Amino acid sequence: MYIYVDISENEEQDIEFDHFQASKMASKLHFFLLLSVSCAYLQISMAGDPDILTDFIFPPIFFGPPGDYFTFTGMRSLVSAPFPTTFKVLKASMVEFPALEGQSVSYAVLQFPKGTVNPPHTHPRASELLFVLMGSLQVGFVDTTNTLFTQTLQQGDIFVFPKGLVHFQFNCDAKNAALALSAFGSANPGTVKVPSAVFNSTIDDQVLALSFKTDVATIQKIKSGLSG
Repeated sequence: MYIYVDISENEEQDIEFDHFQASKMASKLHFFLLLSVSCAYLQISMAGDPDILTDFIFPPIFFGPPGDYFTFTGMRSLVSAPFPTTFKVLKASMVEFPALEGQSVSYAVLQFPKGTVNPPHTHPRASELLFVLMGSLQVGFVDTTNTLFTQTLQQGDIFVFPKGLVHFQFNCDAKNAALALSAFGSANPGTVKVPSAVFNSTIDDQVLALSFKTDVATIQKIKSGLSG
């Protein structure tokens, strides 16, 4: 049995119009979806220190010549102080030098007596550009595929540590000290020291023992060594 439905010309036009509207709406949704994804990707690719809407950020109250606010004197100790006997870092980040806020840059001077190491660590908010000023350093970082990239740097060499990756620096010279300058692409790069973050935190010893496939006694021995 067949059912014949008589559709008038006006009704046909209404159906065609509805199809056109639906197609137009789908195109708009597709466009906005692509736009949203593109914006999200752009936001991720530009992740870093937030942009400021002024040339710089000056405190509401500051006593002294304005130029003093943009001057950091914390590195003067490098000129007169004797070289340290243990690894030492002098920082010029937003914490020590407030004028860096919004400028997306900071410095650190790394002093390595003979045979000392800057243990594995990360900077979650910045890449690091290391310039060896004196001596030599063995350096390296590990990427997200657990591939180790190492190099032995001599005086005058520069090495980059990609943002957020675990890395280290080691002065393996048993006789001579080393000195390096690190520049960061953030006013506050942050530092997460891997040994301290893992073993000097409040993570349960059983969790650590299972994670490192060892026993609690070994974990506690490592912890006591780091706290000393």
